[in-house]
This record gives sequence, C-alpha cells and structure tokens, in this order.
Amino acid sequence: MHSSGTDDMIPTPISIATASHYTWGGTCDGWHLVKAAALSVIEERMPPGSSEVRHWHTRAVQCFYVLSGTVTLEVEGVTHDLRAGFGIELPSGTAHQARNNGLDDARFLVISSPPHQGDRREAADGE
Repeated sequence: MHSSGTDDMIPTPISIATASHYTWGGTCDGWHLVKAAALSVIEERMPPGSSEVRHWHTRAVQCFYVLSGTVTLEVEGVTHDLRAGFGIELPSGTAHQARNNGLDDARFLVISSPPHQGDRREAADGE
C-alpha cells in the first residue's frame, strides 16, 4: 500500500518504477515503497564494491532482507554474509555497516519501525 497518511487513500500497487527514489553513498539507490509514520520499507541497490558508513539508530528497529546478490553486514563486530532469501533484525542502538563485496549488484529491503530517518548516528570504530 502506498499511502500519504489520509484515511480516504485507496491502496495502489507500487514498484521501484513508481516509488520515490534517492541516491546514497554516491553509487547506491533507494526506493521508498512504504513511507508512513510508524513504518518505512525501502528497496536498496548496492553495486559491487560499495558500502555505507558504520552507524546505529536511536529508535528504529530494522530488518535487512536480501532479494538478490550478497550483502555483507557487520553487526557489532560480527560479520554476516546474507544471500538472497536471508535477512537479519537489528534492535535499535545496534551498530552496523552494509557492504557489497560481490561481483553483482545486491538488492535488499530495509524495513524500519519507526522510520529511521532522523535518528541515524555515525558509529566510531569499536562502538
């Protein structure tokens, strides 16, 4: 459901072709599939060799779920290689960093409750 927050909104299908798009990290893409007060669902694409800044969220609980490729996710010093069909839930306050060490694009969902925009904090090494 794509909603603007009004009660009379009729649910309509959404895809990356119609979703709000943004870029991050210079080469990565994100598409807002759900952007509501209590929930955010974003499809992201990371090309080979790309990564995000290690960070954590003050409020948001997040779930990363891989659609294609492999996402290497470092979580509190432990590295997970998540292949298509695998995911991981991260409680708020959990430092993490996603990387694509593979040869193909990685596509994945980032599901956050509440939405993570505005509560991101960069993590220092060892934090």
